[in-house]
Amino acid sequence: MCQLLIVDDERIAVEGLKSGVDWSGIGITRLFEAYDPEQAKDIFRNETIDILLCDIEMPQGTGLELLKWVRQHYPRTETIFLTCHADFQYAKQAMQLGSLDYLLKPIPYPELTEAVQKAMSKLDQDNRLNEFSQYGKYWVKHQPLIVEKFWTDILNQSIPGDVAAVKKAAEERNIPFSRELTFVPVFIHIRRWDKEISLRDEKVLEYAVRKSAEELLVNDLENGLLVSLGGGCLLALVSGESDVAAEDRLREACEKFVDAGRDFFYAGVSCYIGDSAQAHQMAVMYARLRRLDANNVAYDRGVFSLHDPQASGIGHLPPDMSMWSVLLKEAKRAELSKAVEEYLKQGAASGQLNFDTLSQFVQDFQQMVYYTLQVKGIQAHQLFGDRRSTELIAASMRSAADSLNWLRHMGDKAIGIIADIDQSQSVVDKVKAYIRENLDKDIAREDIANSVYLNPDYLTRIFKKETGLSISDYLLHQRLEIAAGLLVNTEMSVASIAGKIGYANFSHFSRMFKKVMQLNPVEYRSKHQVDHAADGSRESGREKS
Repeated sequence: MCQLLIVDDERIAVEGLKSGVDWSGIGITRLFEAYDPEQAKDIFRNETIDILLCDIEMPQGTGLELLKWVRQHYPRTETIFLTCHADFQYAKQAMQLGSLDYLLKPIPYPELTEAVQKAMSKLDQDNRLNEFSQYGKYWVKHQPLIVEKFWTDILNQSIPGDVAAVKKAAEERNIPFSRELTFVPVFIHIRRWDKEISLRDEKVLEYAVRKSAEELLVNDLENGLLVSLGGGCLLALVSGESDVAAEDRLREACEKFVDAGRDFFYAGVSCYIGDSAQAHQMAVMYARLRRLDANNVAYDRGVFSLHDPQASGIGHLPPDMSMWSVLLKEAKRAELSKAVEEYLKQGAASGQLNFDTLSQFVQDFQQMVYYTLQVKGIQAHQLFGDRRSTELIAASMRSAADSLNWLRHMGDKAIGIIADIDQSQSVVDKVKAYIRENLDKDIAREDIANSVYLNPDYLTRIFKKETGLSISDYLLHQRLEIAAGLLVNTEMSVASIAGKIGYANFSHFSRMFKKVMQLNPVEYRSKHQVDHAADGSRESGREKS
């Protein structure tokens, strides 16, 4: 779409120009006309004018003055001057103001057509350059993000792992690429924080760790880049081939970085050094480093490589769980915790502790605890259903340290509840307290058992042995005892009293009350309030005498 404005004080000249050229045929979509500079300015203010075709000499202002105004306000407009005088000074001024062409009247229409097409061609070129400039500014501004996304797509295999696909993806993003380029990948994982921190502080410290990695692994080694992978993970791509000297230098840089994480950022950081690889091979190398990290359960910080001796678990004997079961039953907290810690330390020191052996050990320990609880009638899912337990078990397979935290927590809770069970009076007291605190609620036997983490049948046996009553009978007597007191000593309605002791159904309350007290609630109130009044009168008479 291209719009042209003709400015000339002679109407006949304007009409001649309008009719002398096939404007639509050369791409002019709209044609405007003005007869003085002020009228032309009004059109500029209301329309987008791409080409100005303007006479130089006009009574109410020169074309040169108009061009100067246009240059200030609409610099993208191309201008072609028309004049009757071949005055060099005019031509010089026109060119200085940026006029594209300078034509003498009478103008041959083919020459005018050529000049207008030249102006349109320049506009098109300027538009392309402007678009390229805008894209260039965007690319320069966002280049790090574009490059990082390129490598993320390679690692996630959104870009297939062959040379042609990687080369094409790089060209589409205007990223310099050569298939000869090689990188040594270093997978970085922030495995834990050495102190409790908020989510906001974690983000700040992750950023600080990234800047440290850029400084020590990328800048100090003079070339490469860093890719953020999320979840406290980064991948440093260090340019160059692997050789002994380069590997030693890289490992030394990684060790400095790990130490900086510990000393300045409270971070347990591990680095995993891979083999040099080209871009199309990087996804496979990255997957190998990920597996190396997943299998590292012994250490939360350190520098490792694909060529280090790998933990096999061969010859790492499982512990004697029968002995540990005795420690659990005997409430030997410290001894059990020490035994677990020593087993994990020995496995790590021997290089035989890996993800599989740790997983087997944790499962065996859990089985031992669950069996011991089952024998005692304790419901494990109730005991370990709290938020803290859920968080610890979710993190337990990240490392040996996390497993130790979970197993200690598990052992402590199990020992605590087992000790309570062995002191049955303590459990019965807890049940009685729970009943007293919840008399106004519709509680069932299962609710009471869950409050002390026991199987309902097992709890019933303990409770009846201690009190001579089943839990249901004890609950009923407690409720009716309170109801009887409220009937005699207050004016509360029977329905309100029923609600106060956990009966939503008034009829059911009345039936249960009569079954135990031999009177319905109204009869009980009438009889005992009369007796209470009579007792009060006798007491008053004795005081008078």
